[in-house]
Amino acid sequence: MPVVVVESPAKAKTINKYLGSDYTVLASYGHVRDLPPKDGSVDPDNEFEMLWEVGSDSKKHVKAIADALKDDNSLILATDPDREGEAISWHLEETLRKRKVLKKDTPVSRVVFNAITKAAVTEAMKNPRQVDAPLVEAYLARRALDYLVGFNLSPVLWRKLPGAKSAGRVQSVCLRLIVEREMEIESFRPREYWSVKALLETPRGQTFEARLTLLGGEKVERFTLENATQAEMALAAVAGRALKVASVEAKPGSRNPAPPFMTSTLQQEASRKFGMGARQTMSAAQRLYEAGHITYMRTDGIDMAPEAVQGARAAIKDRYGDKYVPGSPRIYKNKAKNAQEAHECIRPTEMSADTESLRIADSDQRKLYDLIWKRTLASQMEAARLERTTVEIRDDSGEVGLRATGQVIAFDGFLRVYEEGRDEPADDGDDARLPQISQGEAAKFALGGMKAQHAKADTAQLSDNGAVLALQHHTQPPPRYTEATLVKRMEELGIGRPSTYASIVTTIQDRDYVRKDGNRLIPEDKGRLVIAFLENYFRRYVDYDFTADLEADLDHVSAGDENWKNLLSRFWRDFSAAIAETSELRITEVLEKINEVLEPHLFPPKPDGTDPRLCPNCEKGRLSMRTARSGGAFIGCSNYPECRFTRPFGPPLEGEEAENAIPPDGKLLGEDTGDKIYAFKGRFGPYVQRGEVTEENKKPPRQSIPKDWPPEETTLEQAVRLLALPREIGPHPEDGVTIWANIGRYGPYLKHAESISHKGGKNANLEGIDDVWEIGMNRAVQVLAEKPDRKRGAPATPLKELGEHPERGGPVNIMKGKYGPYVKWEKVNATIPDTTDPEMLTMDQATVLIAEREAKSGKKPVRKKAAPKKTAAKKAPARKAAAKKPAAKKDE
Repeated sequence: MPVVVVESPAKAKTINKYLGSDYTVLASYGHVRDLPPKDGSVDPDNEFEMLWEVGSDSKKHVKAIADALKDDNSLILATDPDREGEAISWHLEETLRKRKVLKKDTPVSRVVFNAITKAAVTEAMKNPRQVDAPLVEAYLARRALDYLVGFNLSPVLWRKLPGAKSAGRVQSVCLRLIVEREMEIESFRPREYWSVKALLETPRGQTFEARLTLLGGEKVERFTLENATQAEMALAAVAGRALKVASVEAKPGSRNPAPPFMTSTLQQEASRKFGMGARQTMSAAQRLYEAGHITYMRTDGIDMAPEAVQGARAAIKDRYGDKYVPGSPRIYKNKAKNAQEAHECIRPTEMSADTESLRIADSDQRKLYDLIWKRTLASQMEAARLERTTVEIRDDSGEVGLRATGQVIAFDGFLRVYEEGRDEPADDGDDARLPQISQGEAAKFALGGMKAQHAKADTAQLSDNGAVLALQHHTQPPPRYTEATLVKRMEELGIGRPSTYASIVTTIQDRDYVRKDGNRLIPEDKGRLVIAFLENYFRRYVDYDFTADLEADLDHVSAGDENWKNLLSRFWRDFSAAIAETSELRITEVLEKINEVLEPHLFPPKPDGTDPRLCPNCEKGRLSMRTARSGGAFIGCSNYPECRFTRPFGPPLEGEEAENAIPPDGKLLGEDTGDKIYAFKGRFGPYVQRGEVTEENKKPPRQSIPKDWPPEETTLEQAVRLLALPREIGPHPEDGVTIWANIGRYGPYLKHAESISHKGGKNANLEGIDDVWEIGMNRAVQVLAEKPDRKRGAPATPLKELGEHPERGGPVNIMKGKYGPYVKWEKVNATIPDTTDPEMLTMDQATVLIAEREAKSGKKPVRKKAAPKKTAAKKAPARKAAAKKPAAKKDE
């Protein structure tokens, strides 16, 4: 019987259920080969010959496939239906041929299906083909490009820019977007403006709001009222008029639904509605796909198969009635740059199956499926019908005019099921409901009606009659990118592809080039310096159009219209020349060039016209950017060490921010008993220090600043209290051993031991920072008593039991560790990434982490031999244990 190969064991299990015992279904666990991370893996001088290597974690799975083919000499490659899936099939076939597992007459075929359903799988089996050579060549070109850029450009960064880690072809362009947005925000100067609105009343006693649109017979624009004086005059002009309704215009309108999801829009909407990151979204979508609930989740197509459209229309009719089904199916066309539309949209495989009927246990998968199901149904529903009303109010002279707008939903249509989220909140007020208003009738002031709103506003003016309100506003800078808006922008520019969005956004965070604050992406100093360097010395390769054009060229390769080696040759000719040009650069030269590039940002002109780079401390030296060993950057004086002036990297701070900022060389808080007390921002967080580092005192007393304390606001008194820790509470009344209170890496705690540095003893967490100084002996004894004892060597209780390892047996558990949760199997302890919720970790993900940990350690755990059973006769000889090989990493 034929051997069918897919990527993951979960997918293999589902497909095996559909194909039955006539097929052997095995998993490759993603890619079986990759380029070794060393020089020469891609050889530009030898027609870009690529050296491939089977990973240590893949050898076991290749062997399992090879063993299966000994009995069933027919291979069906059923990996994912995209460029990456085609590459995995190619790699596997090439590997098996190299091992001489496949003979010349061995039938090898390729099948693809967009959904893991019985109908889709069985239909695919009826239509086999060969591996698509142009798709594979496009993959090879992309992989070679990424290798050549990363392996040649990263060393340049290491040598020329201290603290830089590496540079990627697309990741650097993505980082540039974030850095440029941050510089826009920093250079933004807010502009003041005022608006005026009134609360009016109809003759029937119903109230409504209207905003000022006409003053002195002239149209009121955004910046017509620039200050409080002008706002006060407008306020008086409106409040002193008799108003009436000049016109009421009601226009019918409609809203059409959003198209079904593709990869980028799914990531955006999951971020908006659930706060899910790109990696988290794709992980949940992968599980839904492997379970057969949704179609393939890496796609830039929004087309839907005809049978799916009919299924959606039938489900809409069944659930909501005929009036919600449009007369003809909706057809969608992708407007994104370089969209391939090679696949369907992301949709449920069965339109009638909602979240409840599927009983999905995992919370991320449940939320995501519900989102996909509702969006798909809504995309084929009738439009929402609205009535938009505009009311114009005037005084008799026509000098003052106000406008009220609102809308009424006449028919909800698709809104009954789903409404697309917004990246930024709308503030146009057009969604307000208006009462019955007739042309010609009086619009009286609702006296005192605006007093409540006046109380809530930060800066406002209220008319004497309390019905008219003037509000101060300031223009706002562009918002920082979220993962969702960043993916959206990359898609608009044609940068990256559906399969790469999540890894790109994750990589720049893992390299510490970008940090996530709430849901917003903020560039770190390292990231800004990298972009400044690349823009000056490798500008073409972080250019948006160049990167998008290269993506288009790769699409031409996949279509068979471009030779992949010609593409690589053109790229390498210019790129290698750019690399060579930087070989003679010195670090000081690079830093000075970056100073010039960033000068408008780092040293903006001063209002008094003086030199912005003149040191304010010694008034002799010149300010310039410098780098610290940690890779961070700061602004320092050229007269160092005579002048030790420093300030944080970025534009000069002003006001309280400037006074409170902690510069790289520390902030002097004051003196205590003759010692200077400093605050620093260190590699592992902010801390306070007593005294200075000298030859005699290389490690002066230090203490971390608690996370709950803003480091910039730490006072001398607080620092002295911190430096007095640990605090000795006293001897325990039962055994006389000392009880200490202290603040550690994970917060405030008690320690019951002879000394605070003693490795033994008993620790117990405290609830708050203040407890460290306030807790007494009685309470301390109680807190320690409530902490359960755990004898040395006693097994810890798992946070979650995942079950037996699917390939190798033995329990796989999630444990609580000193440095965070981890996966435990046999003697392998694998750290769980910060981006992964331990409670949501699946067995598939756990086995990948275990395999990665084994590969890094280079050790192969040996399972204990089972004890031989005793019999009445002589003891049976022990069977030799089979050598265990590490499990393979699954490619996401």
